[in-house]
Amino acid sequence: MLTYVHNFFKLYYFFYPVKNIMLLLQPPFVKSCEPSAALAQLTAYLRGNGERCFPYDLSIECLHHLLETTPVANDTWSKRAFRNRKENITLLKSGKGYTNYSRYERAVSDINRIIEIAGKRHGIQLNLENYQDSRLSPLKSEDLLYAMEHYRENIFFPYLGKRIASLIDKHNPTRIGLSLNFLSQALPTFAIIGFLKSSFPELKIIVGGGLITSWHKSPQWTNPFKGVVDQFVVGAGEAPLLEIVSGKTDGEEQTPEHKDLLGNNYLAPGYILPFTASIGCYWRKCSFCPETSENSPYICLSNNQVQRDLGSLIEKTRPRLIHFLDSAISPRLMTDLIRQPPGVPWYGFARICEQLTDPDFTRALKKSGCAMLKLGLESGSSYVLEQMNKGISLSLASRVLRSLEQAGIATYVYLLFGTASEDIGEARKTLRFASEHASAITYTNLSIFNLPICSQETETLETINRHEGDLTLYTDFIHPKGWGRKEIRKFLNNEFKRHPLIMPILRENPPFFSSNHAPFFHKNS
Repeated sequence: MLTYVHNFFKLYYFFYPVKNIMLLLQPPFVKSCEPSAALAQLTAYLRGNGERCFPYDLSIECLHHLLETTPVANDTWSKRAFRNRKENITLLKSGKGYTNYSRYERAVSDINRIIEIAGKRHGIQLNLENYQDSRLSPLKSEDLLYAMEHYRENIFFPYLGKRIASLIDKHNPTRIGLSLNFLSQALPTFAIIGFLKSSFPELKIIVGGGLITSWHKSPQWTNPFKGVVDQFVVGAGEAPLLEIVSGKTDGEEQTPEHKDLLGNNYLAPGYILPFTASIGCYWRKCSFCPETSENSPYICLSNNQVQRDLGSLIEKTRPRLIHFLDSAISPRLMTDLIRQPPGVPWYGFARICEQLTDPDFTRALKKSGCAMLKLGLESGSSYVLEQMNKGISLSLASRVLRSLEQAGIATYVYLLFGTASEDIGEARKTLRFASEHASAITYTNLSIFNLPICSQETETLETINRHEGDLTLYTDFIHPKGWGRKEIRKFLNNEFKRHPLIMPILRENPPFFSSNHAPFFHKNS
């Protein structure tokens, strides 16, 4: 009887389809510790304005599928990883997993070992934070189109094909929305598109996300995917998506909706609530930053809306940690969080600013639940900072680090090497500054500068098309001081990483999950 009824409704919807039903999908492969803020926001906006949509995080689903189905390998490490896979997953989902760093590191490494083995058997480099195919590049449209046409070759297809077909059968959507934010998602995303085009050609395919926005803002964008993707959504997706789905040009703002994502098996000791209080950066002057070169606008929520949305989300999701996704948490928001603490530990990016030098302010920030702040110091050279137009001084940075250290707030300090104004002498000044403030730097991220192709600096530097793909966002350049990538790596490996005060900091950086798991190693989270 149930089968008869099910088939009846399938026939009914075939001849009389319900309009404006959308599946919102997060393709693999992204870090598996927290839900997609975009899915939660878009779902709430569409539903709150009268449209039907259903979000699914396919990335976390694919991770667990690989962990459950990858055949056992024969070496000792792999056997241990397979034998303890369930125990290790349980450990990362428990607070106890973060009380002993060595035990945590072993659990993560063992889980990652299984993912790596699965990738190797498909000829790709796969780990807990990245997806790389030596044959296909996400920076080449021709390779993405190949991935689309040969979707059955994708490592995730055996799972995704059945899963997506079942979701389409269940919801009978008219449109599929794909959230493409990272290069690690690009090839799997186009494999999904290929499957949809082949099996469900009547469905409209809409693709948005951070990577799509950056591609569209590139001066070399010509849309090589005409006839493949029905519509792209650039920038904030709520209003454009609503107009695509319903024709409505105006909708009411909504509190993000997480109820569909709560049941996902994320690798964290409780639900991490991603929250965006602002879009863009309130400084937006750093010469090296895509926020500047892409001319991204700065839009922030009011204090009342932040408090209202956070309060509602905390009540509904009972999070273990709040992750502010803002490019930089504004001093105003930090002040508001001090006045009205969320009652849950939180962390996020903040600019080095005068307010953070005040011991009373940072102690109050700690009391409000601030477990960690990520700081874009970039350089320990005054000259380089000035050329970057960072708007900060080393004296200010020093006082901020000391103030946060005294308050007990962990710091995740980002350092950038290889900008046009730097040479090895300036890089050594960064090493000296970092070593002098080692006790105040809990974690650090070291990166080599990539020049955005739309940056104004391309007009004054001799560029090299290091990334030959038509979708590249960066270009290499001949460094005016001979400080190339090879020389930088040599300095980092032989000097910076071997400094006795820096080595302990680097050892404490959580593998693969980095800043996403770092707050859990501190008392108030």
